[in-house]
Formats: sequence, structure tokens, C-alpha cells
Amino acid sequence: MVIYYPLEYALMEITNSLAADIQNAPEWFHSAISNKPRIRSLTHELGDITYQTWDREKKDVIVLIHGTGAHKKWWDPIAPLISENFSIIAPDLPGMGESDHRKEYNFEEFSEALISILHQEKIVNSNQKIYLIGHSLGGHVAGYMASEFPDLFNGIVMIDSPIRPPTYDYDKHKSTGPLRRIKFYPDKISIIERFRLMPPQDCENDWYLRYIAEHSILNVDDGWRWRFDDKMFATLQRLNNYEFKFKCPALFIAGGKSLLLESKIMKYIRKAFKESMKVEVIEDAAHHVPLDSPIELVNLINNYLGELSLIHISEPTRPY
Repeated sequence: MVIYYPLEYALMEITNSLAADIQNAPEWFHSAISNKPRIRSLTHELGDITYQTWDREKKDVIVLIHGTGAHKKWWDPIAPLISENFSIIAPDLPGMGESDHRKEYNFEEFSEALISILHQEKIVNSNQKIYLIGHSLGGHVAGYMASEFPDLFNGIVMIDSPIRPPTYDYDKHKSTGPLRRIKFYPDKISIIERFRLMPPQDCENDWYLRYIAEHSILNVDDGWRWRFDDKMFATLQRLNNYEFKFKCPALFIAGGKSLLLESKIMKYIRKAFKESMKVEVIEDAAHHVPLDSPIELVNLINNYLGELSLIHISEPTRPY
């Protein structure tokens, strides 16, 4: 997500040209983002939803769900690397990306929006299997949907989405998100220079950061602003003490350096879900696993999908 943090977490020196700024990205990255998805929209009485698809005809379906304040374009470098045995949908959750802002934000509405997309794409009640893969907030959405609609989904992946023990003190997380309402910037470079990750972390793959920053901003009459709804951070109803129950196979992927997964939380996850969820750790990744270790993440996802479907999926390699 985007937030204001000290300059030691700043991006590369940037220009107005995305192509120039990411020219040193590895070949696999350029190949992936050149695989353009189909952009679609869903008309909804509470606010329209935008999503994108990588269509593979008559294939099972994966829904990629982004985190807080993020958007569908975070998945552009990842989705094309996932097995071609699956069609892929990446939505903008309500209040984020190009989806409309709403009066309130909660997991019921997030879930309803995603299920509406599945209906529009004529996936529900078809023979296609549905898998949910979410990062951070998106992992919580995936876990919530799998718990509330256990017969609809065939597997989930939660990527660095903390499941905290019942005794956890949530008061420490009350103050999150921007400290002020909508802020406008005079030009594109000024706003991109303020793009940060939360929780704060370094990220060696600055070309990935630059790419998602490009798609996180909007030029309006008053200047440049972030696409997400500023009110969402204060109004979002979290899943504090929600009891996840997984009927379908589940995989939890943790960043070994994540600030959100302290040892007590990881111990709780391994113990509480030892019968229902497999746990993998990418040691060199922090919270933003897709940005820190994209190839390692895709390999884990493809291996998991291969185990579920009993098919062999070749692993992408890191060509640098």
C-alpha cells in the first residue's frame, strides 16, 4: 500500500517515463508485463468494480486479490508466470485501483464484489474449479471467502496475511493509513517520489516498485493523487478474532523477514491450522513477498496448484 514514510525507504531516482525507469528490469519481468490482460468492469449499485483477466479458454480459474491500498496491476508481473492450466482474474477491490469508492468497507462487500465478478464471467455453477490467492488484506479476503462459502472454492493461498491468536492486542493497530485526507501533488514525479511500502521495508526490485507506483496515481483537476479512497483506512472493518475454517486445501506463504509475522504469530498459525493449511516460508522476503521474491513465490504457487490438480507444472527460472 501507499503511505508516507522516511526517505530511507524511497524509490530509485525517477523520471516521467516508466519505460526508461524500468529498462534495467530482468527479461522475465518485461516479458510478463507485455502479456496484456483484458480489462473489464462490473456495474454494481454500491459502486462499479474494475478487474482484469488473462483468459485461457475452458480452464480452471485463479482469482488474485491485492492488499490494502493496492490494485490489480500489482499482479501484472506475476500472473503470466502462473501455469497456463488456469485462467486468471485480478480485481480492484472496492475503494482501490479503478474501482469506485464506497461509503464503507468490509469483508462482506469485498466478497460480494468478487462473487459478482465470478457470476459475470459465468464461472459459478460451471465445471471450472476456483482458487483464491491473496496477499496481505487479499489473503484475509481469500480466507474469509473460503470459510464463508466452503463449497465454492477448491483451494486458497494466503501470502503474508497474519492470522493472530485470540489473545492478540489489536489496539496497537488502531492508527493506520494516511494522517490526512486527500493530498494532491503538483506533478507526477512528486507523487511517485512519495510512494512507499507499508510496513516500511527495503525492496531491491525497484523496477517492480516503479511499475506499481505508475498505476497507483491519478491526474485530476487539483493535481496528482493516489487512486485509493483515503477514508478506507479509518472505516475498514477488519477481521479481528475471526475464526477461519478451511474445508478446501490451503497454503500459507510467509516472508521470513516480515514485520507482521512475529514468532508468536507463526507459532500460532502452525499449531492452529496444522491439519488444514500447509505453511511455507520464503526466507529472504519481507511482507511484500510478490515484490521481494516473485520467482520463488510463483514456484511455490505452481507447485501447490500442481499438487492439487495432479499435473506437472514447469517452474519459471530467474534469468539474471
